[in-house]
Amino acid sequence: MRVVILCDMEGISCIETWEQVTAGSTFYEQSRKLYTDEMNAAVRGARAAGASDITVVDCHGAGGAHSFKSFLPEQLESGAQYVFGYPWARYITPYEQGCDAILFVGAHAMAGTPNGVLCHTVSSEAWYNAWINDTLVGESGILAAIAGCWDVPAVFVSGDEATCREVTSLLGSSVVTAQVKTGLGRFSSVNLAPKDACALIEMRVAQALSMPENWPRPYKTSTPVTFKVELATPDRVSDFVGRTGVQIVGPRTVVSTGDNFWQAWDQFWYRH
Repeated sequence: MRVVILCDMEGISCIETWEQVTAGSTFYEQSRKLYTDEMNAAVRGARAAGASDITVVDCHGAGGAHSFKSFLPEQLESGAQYVFGYPWARYITPYEQGCDAILFVGAHAMAGTPNGVLCHTVSSEAWYNAWINDTLVGESGILAAIAGCWDVPAVFVSGDEATCREVTSLLGSSVVTAQVKTGLGRFSSVNLAPKDACALIEMRVAQALSMPENWPRPYKTSTPVTFKVELATPDRVSDFVGRTGVQIVGPRTVVSTGDNFWQAWDQFWYRH
């Protein structure tokens, strides 16, 4: 079994402020350990379920030299390979080579979600909302849609209550969830103790991967696919002028259209 674990920092237990997830801030180093521990738990769960090829992708843009490099290298769980420093939502090699499932660890809810801890969609400064066709999506939806272009399902998510609800609403109730905290607003939460969060993630990942007959369908959209983004400010529109397949349809709105979601995304999002 070949799986990809896509990890973010905002959905980790005991993390609820930007200072905890931003490189160079006082609490960042402590949060790196929390982040690494929950990811390691997912790797252990995947191994226990028989996964022989595990790729972990650090999807957290912490800023500066630490963007997509927030895990503590000396504490990485053995039995997996780790992708560091690659632009967000661009790493598709495992899908091209053949992959069975993807998993989300530390995911967060989309922008504007009530009680979504640190909720945002890609950038809280540059983006407000995003839609695939007419469906409002967050980062998990974008990642699931990319994997779906290669018929790979998303089968597990860990994060706060709002995130688990968002992912199961989009992909189906058969997605296995590990709720590690409950938001009390955007910047506060009731959290599991880190050890308990790790134990829950390890158990639920093993459960999810052990029952492929229960996996949800890959997230595939009707074609042609449109990817529409409402930007935060009009000046952001200039980034998309002249891009093939991308139209500016309003002062803050851009739309990319493709034969499948990967084409629409590839035209829209920056390339490595």
